[in-house]
Amino acid sequence: MRTLAAWCVHHRRIVVLSWILVLVVSIFTVSAVGTNYSNNFSFPHTQSFDAINLLKSVAPSHSGDQEQVVFGTSGDAKLTDPAIAQRINTMVGKINALPNVTQVTSPYDKDGNLSDPTGPNISKDQTVGFFQVNFDKQTQNISNAEAKKFVNAVTETSGHGLTVAVTGPLAEQANNQSFSSTGLGVLLALIVLLLIFGSVFAALLPILSALLALGTAIGVIGLLSHVLAMPSISPELTLLIGLGVGVDYALFIVTRHRQGLVAGRDVESSIINAVNTSGRAVLFAGIIVCIALLGMFALGVSFLYGLAVAAAIGVALTMVAALTLLPAMLGFIGPKVMSRKQKRNLTENGPRVIGTDSKGFWPNWADRVQKHPVLSAGVALIIIVAIALPFFSLQLGSADQGTDPAGTPTRVAFDMLSKGFGPGFTGPLELVTVVPQNPDPALEKVVAAVAAQPGVVRSTPPTTQYIPNKAGDGYVALTTVYPTTAPQDAATTDLVNHLRDTTVPQAVGHSGLNVLVAGTTAIYIDFANVLSSKLPLFIGLVVILSFLLLMTVFRSLVIPLTAAVMNLLSIGAALGILVAVFQWGDAGSLIGLQGTSPVEAFLPVMLFAILFGLSMDYQVFLVSRMHEEYIKSGGNNRIAVRNGLAATGKTITAAALIMILVFGSFILGGNRVIKEFGIGLAGGILVDALLIRMAIVPSIMMMFGKANWWFPAWLDRILPKLSVDADDLDTSQMPEDPGAEAQPELAGTLK
Repeated sequence: MRTLAAWCVHHRRIVVLSWILVLVVSIFTVSAVGTNYSNNFSFPHTQSFDAINLLKSVAPSHSGDQEQVVFGTSGDAKLTDPAIAQRINTMVGKINALPNVTQVTSPYDKDGNLSDPTGPNISKDQTVGFFQVNFDKQTQNISNAEAKKFVNAVTETSGHGLTVAVTGPLAEQANNQSFSSTGLGVLLALIVLLLIFGSVFAALLPILSALLALGTAIGVIGLLSHVLAMPSISPELTLLIGLGVGVDYALFIVTRHRQGLVAGRDVESSIINAVNTSGRAVLFAGIIVCIALLGMFALGVSFLYGLAVAAAIGVALTMVAALTLLPAMLGFIGPKVMSRKQKRNLTENGPRVIGTDSKGFWPNWADRVQKHPVLSAGVALIIIVAIALPFFSLQLGSADQGTDPAGTPTRVAFDMLSKGFGPGFTGPLELVTVVPQNPDPALEKVVAAVAAQPGVVRSTPPTTQYIPNKAGDGYVALTTVYPTTAPQDAATTDLVNHLRDTTVPQAVGHSGLNVLVAGTTAIYIDFANVLSSKLPLFIGLVVILSFLLLMTVFRSLVIPLTAAVMNLLSIGAALGILVAVFQWGDAGSLIGLQGTSPVEAFLPVMLFAILFGLSMDYQVFLVSRMHEEYIKSGGNNRIAVRNGLAATGKTITAAALIMILVFGSFILGGNRVIKEFGIGLAGGILVDALLIRMAIVPSIMMMFGKANWWFPAWLDRILPKLSVDADDLDTSQMPEDPGAEAQPELAGTLK
């Protein structure tokens, strides 16, 4: 690391120009060839996606998205009014003219009469009706522009006593407002850095390093989208994670460099020492973040593969930038990285070693932890347990459109359907099968059994549509089933599972029918089931790999074990916060939430990958400094833990504050899932940095004493030699008066 840092400082013009050149080339190339992001995803061996694949092969026109157009009257108006019929027929004509739409049949005939005034699609009081619109593509393969055009064709019919809205995944996609917090995150990070450093140069360098790396990453990801299936949200996710870790990595190194200057080192040796110490922590922390992200491959969900690769590329490039570009830029600005106060103190009072001070908040806090480790850890643990307790009520699923903001087309449609028919009509189920004849007695037996099932609407029996098989033999039967409960309710999940496991198999008997329970609601249920079943494997794999890496780096068994347990605590706290806010509704109105909902099925996976990696950042940075102090002190654990905490407390909490502000800015977005991301990540980092790294970890290390650094000799011999310690670290590295020789040169420069 010393060699790398020295080369980057000596050849700083080449390094900076090379990064700028790579950035320009990547952006120019991706602009020339374009991107090919793909939102295709599938969950093999689930009934919902088996049904989609079946429909693609035998009835392609019915294999895509399904939307429900809802229309209702107000006042004394009824759906039987001729003027309303004319407007609905006109709207149906516009919908049929849209691309990817399977032919839609109006509920009215050409003379303006309701085709079935007492049918299941018209409410008893004839004030609310609905019809289904089928697309030949899944939602993720239809552009936002097409989605908005479809929704506009529906909603522009409203007015003069008629309200028309639409509910479904495509309408939800059109609802989502484009919101990027990158600009706000950068601004907030810059403000925090200015307050911490008191120097414009010191504040700008972490931002510049992160942005240059992320700009390159976005170009690389765009090019990779041609050879690897990457979702369209990959760039946003990369910016979300990369901005936080990139600023943090640079912050760690800049802080250590400034400490070196304050201790009396000259600029070059201080930069080299910063990269040789904190840079090593950055390297291993970045590797662990990448391990956590790439661990999503263990889930077996193809949709997450591209996200994992994209985010890992962003983290890797910000890490490399912190180790190469940042030292080069530090070489350009020299002592200007210090604040005016630091320069004045160095000139007037001479050098001092950060961490051995007895004054200041963090040295005082470190002294308290050293004197009362049991109390410090106990209080922090009680707070974390209280925050994490709601986790045991976690319900995974997908929020239905009853939680959308009031006035949006999906929310209006949801409310009208619920009022006119019941909440289950907002998320119908579908039985999909291939039958030899129309009608088919064996299928009718299954449909009758499903209709008699508790949890299925009795007043509206399931209706079956027979479509000629594309192959010309038999029919594709699509049976619509309406639950009595809303799509997000746990009772609906229980109903789907019961239909699949008991009702349908028993009714099918020996008939040979393959009846699949499908539909949008079933897709979300299958998604949650797949991720829930793979989550233990994913968590176990990431924890074991991280344990092995930390064990190899620190030559300790206690430290990686402590890190793994503490990281699980922070993730439990993050999920507890999500349950309290989104499932229970605590303080939900303060952030603009409408109603309560389950936690999105994929959020625990994403939160674990991101939070585990970021928590390891703080763990590696904290413990690596403690290990450095342990060696300098000749093996005194109490001094090492105390000085390590005193030296890194401000940096870690500052880095966490930046992360919290960046992720917290997502709460300002209108999308519920984005709010979940923001609150989960911000809450998890707050708990991790403030309670775990600053209280529990140092307290436990105080109590364990030298056992922290014990490692079996036989294991030490067989493991590869990886070290987070500086190349030249020994007890004589930092003399008691470190400025004896270096101070005159630096002080003269400052003058």
